[in-house]
Formats: sequence, structure tokens, C-alpha cells
Amino acid sequence: MAKAAKPDDQIFALRMARSAPDLWPMLEQLYGQHPNYNHFCTDLRAALADGWKARPTDLKLLDLKRDLEPDWFQCADMAGYVFYIDRFAGNLRGVLDHLDYLEDLGITYVHFMPCLKPRPGDSDGGYAVMDYRSINPAYGTLDDFKAVSTELRKRGISLCIDLVLNHTAKEHDWAQAAAQGDKAAQDLYWMFDTPDLPQAYSKTLVEVFPDNAPGNFTHYPDFGKWVWTTFNEHQWDLNWSNPQVFLEITRIMLHLANTGVDVLRLDAVAFMWKRLGTRCQSEPEVHMLLQALRACCRITAPAVIHLEEAIVSPQEMLPYFGRGKHDGREGNLAYHNSLMVQFWSALATRDTSLMTHVLASHFPDRLTNATYATYIRCHDDIGWAVTDEDASAVGISGPAHRRFLSDFYEGTFPGSFARGAPFQVNEATGDKRISGSFASLAGLEATDEHDREMAVQRMLMGHALIAAFGGIPLIYMGDELALLNDHSYLNDPAHAHDSRWIHRPRMDWALADARHSGNSLSSQCFLGTQHILARRRATPGLHGAHPTQIVQTGNPALFAVQRAAPTGPILCLFNFSHHWQHVAGGWLQGHGITHWHDALSDQIVTLHGDYLALPPYARVWLT
Repeated sequence: MAKAAKPDDQIFALRMARSAPDLWPMLEQLYGQHPNYNHFCTDLRAALADGWKARPTDLKLLDLKRDLEPDWFQCADMAGYVFYIDRFAGNLRGVLDHLDYLEDLGITYVHFMPCLKPRPGDSDGGYAVMDYRSINPAYGTLDDFKAVSTELRKRGISLCIDLVLNHTAKEHDWAQAAAQGDKAAQDLYWMFDTPDLPQAYSKTLVEVFPDNAPGNFTHYPDFGKWVWTTFNEHQWDLNWSNPQVFLEITRIMLHLANTGVDVLRLDAVAFMWKRLGTRCQSEPEVHMLLQALRACCRITAPAVIHLEEAIVSPQEMLPYFGRGKHDGREGNLAYHNSLMVQFWSALATRDTSLMTHVLASHFPDRLTNATYATYIRCHDDIGWAVTDEDASAVGISGPAHRRFLSDFYEGTFPGSFARGAPFQVNEATGDKRISGSFASLAGLEATDEHDREMAVQRMLMGHALIAAFGGIPLIYMGDELALLNDHSYLNDPAHAHDSRWIHRPRMDWALADARHSGNSLSSQCFLGTQHILARRRATPGLHGAHPTQIVQTGNPALFAVQRAAPTGPILCLFNFSHHWQHVAGGWLQGHGITHWHDALSDQIVTLHGDYLALPPYARVWLT
């Protein structure tokens, strides 16, 4: 009599069968002609099974829970907080001391900025990883990490960490072996014996960091190779056309999943596939790879979702959610970079025409099994992703508008309220990206008290926008306390060349301790942000799967978005100007507003002469 399969084995077999159509056809297209393809498939099956066997019991229970609630990450109670561990709490054990603070703010998702072991010295902010299975020793140990992930899970807080897919540090074991002449290790990277192919590829490539790391290849005379280094000399691009890279990264991915990670932020995904004569960005094979990696997680660790980091144009970004044959099968989250850029653009111009055009024209009202990560600021600079075509559609010049935004947020444009710092200035093209904290870019460095109060209102409007738009709102550490630019980075030789450190301050726990006083603008910002997240939790209609529809207001000072919830529409209005604005009651009724209830303030709104009056930088969520 045949021995009955164990329940665990049966569950694994069911999940393998469920995701097999998403996995093997992608791998066949990518690697079917590779001489080691059959051996690779056998090894991959074994890696998936090994990952499942090693998965802790409590995480297997979480897998089941999220299989039963597949929209868990789209619910209105999701709110994120992003920080560098050392800047927030010193180390991982220190994070445990501040979880009450996160709960007080209303956070249910935290993103630890790069925390895997980086190369020594300049590590591109931690994105040059030399060991994917170890924690940065400055933060603690893997056991410390597991202790924090366990405590977060107990509190209902999901944990996101970075997994860099395009490259490793040159100090990684694979790279070290490659430098010593190991052929199999060299095949994990893009290496060339002569400069001919690097020169041919370079004709169509763009430079990511032209100031600090010009070019895309580095020659190493000591071992006679030209190595593809898209980002920095110390970051070697992986060769994803080699199936062994897919296998090794899958093993790493499942190892990280089994430490208690809920969200893997897949970094630099656009660059993963190389094709001569192209930019080597967002090639079709990238989406095959990402669908296959997602399928591997759904088989072995289905509680884990993927956030795909691709800061590209709307047309190029949407496929990272899965479009066409990948629909619903690729990333669960992607950054809504356009919403962020358009917020700052409209804030500078006091005109939402471009914002309304871009968000209405280029984005669907809903996504399949996916949602946005919405944000106003992050650890990175702001690049003005405004196309000439979109600018022209609203009657402005693309180059002129991009220059205006850079000058405005650097603080050099007459009348600007912002105080930022330029990043990666390209004198040839005039391109100038901007660094700066949310508070400083919003005007909180002003000396006039009224202007400072207006800055807080701009910040709270931004938080209300990302909380209502659809997706998971992400707050960058310190923005809830209105932390200003930190110029001390200029005194650190490791940071002085990179103005992005101006908006990566250390947490001010003295300000945090006084957050409930209401006696300072910092406290008012915290309490306002806390209230916004509480009201989001209390408004199920903001679920990420409900359609997000951009509404034409006829007033360029106002931006309107309607969430089409089954229980009735929620019309969210935002005044981007420093003047009072008015909206006709008839117009509101025409968009389904009948109860005159503002879900954000949880108050009944009163019309004045059949008009809703909106003060400067007002925000309302009308039902």
C-alpha cells in the first residue's frame, strides 16, 4: 500500500501546480536553448522544495492566512514607514525600543533601507551587497534581524527589505572567484576579453551617475576583463541570461523569505536584461524574469509579495505590475513615481493641469492583484519625469518646465518657498535633479511664522493625497515630524559627494517625545499625519483594488480624485494654491456626493451659498 503524502508535501504540490503555468513557460523562453537547461530545472525544483521544508511553522500559517486573504496588502489599514536602521534607532535591537512609536503613528508596514551586508567603504547607500545571507554587522546579526521580524509580526507590522537584482558588490564571493579566474563565476557576470563589445553596447546606454561614475564598463588589467558596471565601479552587473544566476538568486530570495520578510523590494530591476543596440532597460525578458521569480515565491513563501523598483516613465512602469500575458502575475507593488513628481510640480505652479493630464492619461483606474506604493519623498533624489509630450498637451514647454522645477526646489527661483540641493547636474542637457527633505522643500525653513504654518499644511495635504489615492502610502522617516535638511553630511567624507544625504537625517527623538504636545509645528505635523492614517483605516472605501478615477474640476488650483467604492464614491479634493477656492454644490452632487460628510475630518461639511469653501492647501475626502 502506497504511503500517504504528508500534508506539508501535499500543500507544496498544490502550490507548485498552481504556479507552474506562471513559472516554466517563462523559463523555457528565457533558457530553453541553454545546454544546462534540464539540469537547471531539476536544481530549481529542489531549491523550491528545500525552501519550503526550511520554512518556519508560523510563516507557513501566515502563508495560509494570506492565501485566504489575497488582498491583505491592498486594505485601507496598510500604511508604511521607510528608514535607515542606523538613522532611526542605531541598530536592530534599537528598533525594538521604538516599535511603540510606529504603532502610535499608525504604521503597519516598515521598510528597512538596505540592511544586508554591504562592501566596506562606499556602498551606494548599502546597495552594493557583498553577502545576501548576512546582515550589515553595523546593525546586528541575522538572529537580531529574526527577533525584530518576529516582534513586528506579532504587532501586525509587515517587513520590507531590499534585494538587489541587477548587481553585486565586487567583494561578493562570486565576484572574488571571478577575479581569480573561475570561469563559472565569471559567467555569473557580464565580462569581456576585449573592449569591442563594451564599446558597441555603450553607443546606446545612458549613464546613471555621470558625475561620480561615468561610463558603464570598467577595465581590470589585473585579470584582463572589461566588466559591466552600470551604477558604480564596485557594483558588477549580473548576467541574467545565465540560468545559474536565476537559481542562485531564487535560493537567496527564499532564504530571506524564511527570516520573516513580508515584502521584497526588488532593486534596479529595469537593468536586468542586456540587448545590444538598446538602452538595456525594461527589455521584455525583464518581465519574464520577474514573473518567474514571483511564481517561485508563490510556491514556497506565498505570504511574501514583491515591490519592483523601477523609476521610469508611466508607459514603462505599468508593465512592472504585469500587463498583457503578465497581467496579475508580476509585481504586487511598484512606486507611483509620477504621482510624486506631479505633486511637487503642482505645488510649485499652484496649477494642477499637468498633474490631472498625466495621471488621467497614462494610468488605468485599477490593477490586477497589485497596487501602488504612493509617496511624497523617499531616500532618493527627485528627477523631473515630465515628458515634452505631456507638457505640450497642457500648453507648456517640457525643457522650460523641468528647469523651472529644478530652480524652484533648489530655492533659486524668485519667490520660491523651497530649500533644496542640486543632484547630478548635467550642464550639457540642463538636467538637474533635486535633493531635500519634505519639510525643507515644502517651505519649513522660512523665517516668517505664517509661511512656516503654510509649509505644514502643504505637508499634510501631501500625506492626505497619498493616503487616499489608492495603494500603500509610504512615509519617509522624519517627514511626520517635519525634519529639516541635514547639512552635516558635508562633513562626512563618505557622504559629502552625494547631496541625497541632506534628506537622510538621523531621527530626532527629542522631537518625537514631544509629538503629542501640539505646541510646535513638528508636533502639529505628527498629529496631523497620525490623524490622516487613522481616518484612512476607518475608511474601507480606500481599499487599493477600488478604482481610482481622476476628475476634471475646471479649476486649475484643485486636484480631484474619486475612489469608486462599492459603498459609494469618495471624492477627494486638494487645493494646491495658497488662496481660498470654491466648489459648486451642484458639481459635487453630480459626482455622487450626497451625505456632505468629510471622511478625513469625520465632520459634516457646510456649504456657503451652495459652494464648498476650501482654504489654502485644504484636503477633504467627501462621501
